[in-house]
Amino acid sequence: MACFLASAFLLALQTFAAPQAGVSLNRIDLNTDEDAALSPPPGTSKRPPHSIIIGVRKGGTRALLEMLDIHPEVAAAATEVHFFDWDENYAKGLEWYRDLMPYSYPHQITVEKTPGYFTSTLAPERICTMNSSMKLLLILRDPAERVVSDYTQVYFNRLENHKPVQAIENLLVRNGALNTRYKAIQRSLYDIHMQNWLRHFPLEQIHIVDGDLLIHDPLPELQKVERFLNLPPRILASNFYFNQTKGFYCIRSDGRERCLHESKGRPHPVVNGTVLQQLRSYLQEHNRTFFRYRGCMFDDIPWHSKGGRLPAPRHPAPGRRIRTCLLIFTAL
Repeated sequence: MACFLASAFLLALQTFAAPQAGVSLNRIDLNTDEDAALSPPPGTSKRPPHSIIIGVRKGGTRALLEMLDIHPEVAAAATEVHFFDWDENYAKGLEWYRDLMPYSYPHQITVEKTPGYFTSTLAPERICTMNSSMKLLLILRDPAERVVSDYTQVYFNRLENHKPVQAIENLLVRNGALNTRYKAIQRSLYDIHMQNWLRHFPLEQIHIVDGDLLIHDPLPELQKVERFLNLPPRILASNFYFNQTKGFYCIRSDGRERCLHESKGRPHPVVNGTVLQQLRSYLQEHNRTFFRYRGCMFDDIPWHSKGGRLPAPRHPAPGRRIRTCLLIFTAL
């Protein structure tokens, strides 16, 4: 009933919030003028997404989307739209949202990704309103490593904008105790955010991608996603090659090679070992609530003894598994 009432409200909202070509969004600049000037391929149309990558931020969402885009039956949205988590965008209505999707053929599925959806309190109900059968993709990684990666992104962004920066320890610790209000830590409380999603979607509509495995060995994780989305197997080991310079896998498709943006894979800072242990201890219970594992756990990943630096990743040939990790969600 909640989805139905919200759906009626949203349809009414569309009438008063029609999209305007060429208007810059408040926090996102999508070039709608250029899209309108291009003639769409015959037989294509813009459709709402069939699947959404909902997060998690710094979990590998961009890598997942670009790797999925290899598949000939996937049409990937180029930009994070922030429709379901930003009120000012949601108020513009579903037609505005649909117009930001790529052109696709009838046999293709459209995939959108906005990492902010996972931690949004509003996004689950709003997506359910649009399509209660939506297939959701959630890519997760070691939550402590994700916190450090989150800090690293903000750190470099502030440097580029000539803003002051702080050492990560000053953000992780306040008055001698772990600063659990720090947003980067809050985003790594996977169990709390998942509770909100399970109020609106059954677990069988949420596929969890292991972000650590996707980095080390992309193919097996992508094959699972293909099966979840009922796509024929088209992504191959030959679509990936390890770039020794960048330190991660790049994509080979349609006769060309491409890697993720240079902002991806930035080196993490050395974190004080005591502070790092405080962080991992705090996250441990949340991990246990969220997952039961066979073969691995987030908090079992080793750390170097000096300074708490993350271990160097291993790089097997594509298609060769490092480890088997069965993720089973426990009842909350």
